[in-house]
Amino acid sequence: MGRLKVTAVPVLNDNYVWLISDPDTGETAAVDPSVSEPVLDAAAAAGLKITQVLNTHWHPDHTGGNDGIRDATGCTVTGPAEAERVSKLDRIVSEGDRVTVAGTEAVVWNIPAHTNGHIAYYFEDEGMIFVGDTMFAMGCGRLFEGTAEQMYSNMQRIASLPDDVRIYCGHEYTLANARFALHSEPENTAVQQRLQAVEALRERGVITLPTTVAEERATNPFVRASDVAEFARRRGDKDSFR
Repeated sequence: MGRLKVTAVPVLNDNYVWLISDPDTGETAAVDPSVSEPVLDAAAAAGLKITQVLNTHWHPDHTGGNDGIRDATGCTVTGPAEAERVSKLDRIVSEGDRVTVAGTEAVVWNIPAHTNGHIAYYFEDEGMIFVGDTMFAMGCGRLFEGTAEQMYSNMQRIASLPDDVRIYCGHEYTLANARFALHSEPENTAVQQRLQAVEALRERGVITLPTTVAEERATNPFVRASDVAEFARRRGDKDSFR
């Protein structure tokens, strides 16, 4: 575990806003705020000061709280250029740019497919990456603006990180994803066991995130696809899976 603390703020139906904070100073970045008030309330309750917002992509359920948080705190808002469809950014970033949160650097990755300008923030020293709606626990995002080739490449890039890197996703989709993973790989005992664990957590209303690179290599059917064709077939199957 690193120096920074990460806290989930559940909002809307199944979104998570992530608060990355320095436990000593309270300096905090809010990742993908759908709305402002619950995020501001959570930060205030924990004695945290939001100094910046980080967006991964333009969708309003990841950017809708930008302006309210900036108005309330004077924070800066950083994200991909596409996020300006929703609110004005103070800094536009893309592949290779670096962002500092409470003295710790993250490198920006371009990971298009869910949206054309989707990015991730990889905090190497902290062993964590914020991937928005590109990878989910046992799943991946829909191909709204990009291609299967792009998303498969994203899966392989994230899965190439060290086993213990924590992956922070934008939604609580793990139970549905686990059921599809078992449909895709019914003989995979790691998937069988994880589905049971996820069912137990969700029955108690417990968050299933973050996940880890090792867990995704073992149980994510989109990471485990042998090539782009298999990935595309699985993504198509998931779109109609019930």
